[in-house]
Amino acid sequence: MNFIHTREFLSAGDVAVLQCDTQCNFRLTDDLNFAAFERGDAHTYYGGFFTHFPARIVVPSPGYWNVSIDLGGGAANIRYSLSYIKHG
Repeated sequence: MNFIHTREFLSAGDVAVLQCDTQCNFRLTDDLNFAAFERGDAHTYYGGFFTHFPARIVVPSPGYWNVSIDLGGGAANIRYSLSYIKHG
């Protein structure tokens, strides 16, 4: 599966913000669930499938978080911007 990925240390209440020119899956996962996602196994995540932007995901707890963007198996060149609103 093709996807865009970044790993960041984020605090509880921080917000990951995605601007994208096409609908996509936008997920926030911890390391264990990101590894399951990479293997194609069942995993838990915050976020989901978005069709309108900007899309926002609030970070539930402090730690390292994986942010991934994918087209659900589709392929395309996408234009996107990922930013974070830091809380406090």
